Amino acid sequence: MAGGDKKFTDAGQLKVGSYVIIEDEACHVKSVEKSKPGKHGAAKVRVTAMGLFKETKKNLMKPTDASVDVPIVLKGNAQVVAIMGAQIQIMDLETYQTWDAEKPKDIAGLTGGDEVEYIRWGDNLKVVRKKGSN
Repeated sequence: MAGGDKKFTDAGQLKVGSYVIIEDEACHVKSVEKSKPGKHGAAKVRVTAMGLFKETKKNLMKPTDASVDVPIVLKGNAQVVAIMGAQIQIMDLETYQTWDAEKPKDIAGLTGGDEVEYIRWGDNLKVVRKKGSN
């Protein structure tokens, strides 16, 4: 399994901008709608989220007191070591650990030696932004 560490929270605690695991995929919450309890049921929460590592839209509907998994997403700074077509190799600036990642389509002009910010969860890694000359 490619997943990483996770913790648990109540579905009703989810907020826009937080993370949640839907169908074994770490997602970024885009909207949260809460419905009031009905005559025969508990209050429910409807969450719309976007995959962190695969740009897929996911939906989740649960009672507000139901437990949901929240990924523990690690953030770090790295240096671009090499660019190999659609892949880039980055090295963490603290641990000197290296990873191969998909070259981000939304960051233009990435070259060797650039400093970048990345997020990581388990085996998943994504470069989120180029540091410095923004």
